[in-house]
Amino acid sequence: MKDADLIIVGGGLAGGLLALRLQQSRPDLSVLVLESGPTLGGNHTWSFHDDDLTAEQHAFLAPLVVHRWPAQSVRFPAFERRLDAGYNSVASDRFHHVLSEQLGNSIRLNTSVRSIAPTQVVLADGTTLQAPAVIDATGFRSHPALQIRFQSFLGLELRFAEPHGLSAPVIMDATTPQDGGYRFTYLLPFTDTTMLVEDTGYVDDRALDLAELEARITRYCATRGWQIVEEVRREQGVLPITLDADIDLLWTGVTLPRIGLAGSFFHPTTGYSLPDAVRVADLIAEMPQLTSPAILDALKMHAKVLWREQRFFRALNRMLFLAGEQDQRWRVMQRFYKLSEPLIERFYAGQTTTADKLRILAGKPPVPVGQALSALLRKPKSMELS
Repeated sequence: MKDADLIIVGGGLAGGLLALRLQQSRPDLSVLVLESGPTLGGNHTWSFHDDDLTAEQHAFLAPLVVHRWPAQSVRFPAFERRLDAGYNSVASDRFHHVLSEQLGNSIRLNTSVRSIAPTQVVLADGTTLQAPAVIDATGFRSHPALQIRFQSFLGLELRFAEPHGLSAPVIMDATTPQDGGYRFTYLLPFTDTTMLVEDTGYVDDRALDLAELEARITRYCATRGWQIVEEVRREQGVLPITLDADIDLLWTGVTLPRIGLAGSFFHPTTGYSLPDAVRVADLIAEMPQLTSPAILDALKMHAKVLWREQRFFRALNRMLFLAGEQDQRWRVMQRFYKLSEPLIERFYAGQTTTADKLRILAGKPPVPVGQALSALLRKPKSMELS
C-alpha cells in the first residue's frame, strides 16, 4: 500500500518548487514533502535575473517574489555601472507561507528521516512510508569526483536611521577590502530604510568567520554613512563553485533521483540555484511516468547535457581561483562587467554563445597570461563542502 505517489525528502527551494509545480499541473497526484526543520525553505533569500526564466516560469514564481527591481548595478575600483536588467528576490518566509497555503497536509515539518530508498522512506521514529517515486532534495554533498571551491556569505537585513538612497540592487560592490579571495558586498534595498547587506567571498576555505564578516558589514555601512538602528534578520551559507568533475562518476551508483544542490543543479560560476530548480521542476512535471527509475534516468540525462554546456563556466572558475593572487581575483570580474549587457544577461542565464565565449576570452587576460592558460587546462585538487 502506498502512502503517496511521490515523496520529496527536503522542503528547501528545489523540493518545495517541485511540489508546488506538481500540485498546480498534476493535482491528481498525491505528493508528500518531508522537512526536518520547522519551516519550508529555511532562512534564505533567493534571487534571479529576468532573463533567467521564461514568461511561463515567471508567472509560476510570481506569488513567491517579494521584491522586483527594474535594474541593478555593479561597482569596481575602475568603474560603476548600471545594468538595465530586471532583478527579483524570493524570501523564505514568503516561500513557506505560499507553499503551506497551497500544499496543506502534503507537508510534514519537523520530520527527521533515517533512510531513503527508491520506493520508501524510513523516518527517525521507525515509520516507513511507501511511494513509487522518492526524490532526494536534502542539499549538496561532496564527492571524490567533484572539484569545488566556495562562495561563502553572511547577510544582515538592517534597518537604518535615515533613507539609504538606493533604488535598485547592487549585485557586486568589489571596492571592499579583498582579503583572501574575491570579495564583494551585495545590497538588496527592500524599503527606503531597510536593506539586506551581504558580505560575499569567492574563497578557497569553506570556514566562515562570522565575527569578521559581521565586522566587515558594519565597516561598509559606516563608510556609506548608514547608521544601523536594528538587525532585522541574518542569513549565512557556503555554496559550491564547480571547477571540474567526472560527471559519469558523479552519477555512478546513484539509485535515487536527486534535485537541487543534491544533484548539482546550480549555475557553476554564480552559485544561483533558483532557475535550475524551476527547470528541473518543469522537467519532472512533464514526465508521463513518475517512478524513481524513470525520474533518475531523466535527471542523469539532464545533468550530463548541462555538464557539457557548462564546460566554459568551469574553465572560467579555474581561471578565477587558480590564476594570479587571491586579492587580485576581482580583476577577472571587473573585466567581465565591461562587456555588453546582453552578453552578461546570457551568461547569468547559462545561455552563453560561442561568440560570447570568444569575446570573454579575447584580449589580454586580467591575470598573468601563463597562469591563465595553465588554470584553463589544469585539473584542480578536490575540496569538500560538508
